[in-house]
Amino acid sequence: MTEKNAVTQTDATTVTLPEHTVVTLEEPIARGATTIQDVTVRKPNSGALRGVRLQALMEMDVDSIMLILPRITAPALTKNDLLLLAPGDLINLSVEVVNFLLPKSVKSDFQNN
Repeated sequence: MTEKNAVTQTDATTVTLPEHTVVTLEEPIARGATTIQDVTVRKPNSGALRGVRLQALMEMDVDSIMLILPRITAPALTKNDLLLLAPGDLINLSVEVVNFLLPKSVKSDFQNN
């Protein structure tokens, strides 16, 4: 998994904000003649989170994750893609979603330990 970062300039400091993460699937998805090996997961905005309980996402509830992933992935994963996804790949994608939802203070606590 790799991160693409957007850099924001504020006064004399630089803040790095991870906006996208690329997840390499352990078991690629076959969609017609195309094979999807890498999926880009973008940081969800409030609109992408509509209809989903944040607590359910933090618990990596499968139904909630499957509802949000088509909204924040490129290529956009379909419901059928997600139903056929290997469990390990679903977990890897879910972890990235949860990482995007964590407050910066929590992330910095993990990085400092």
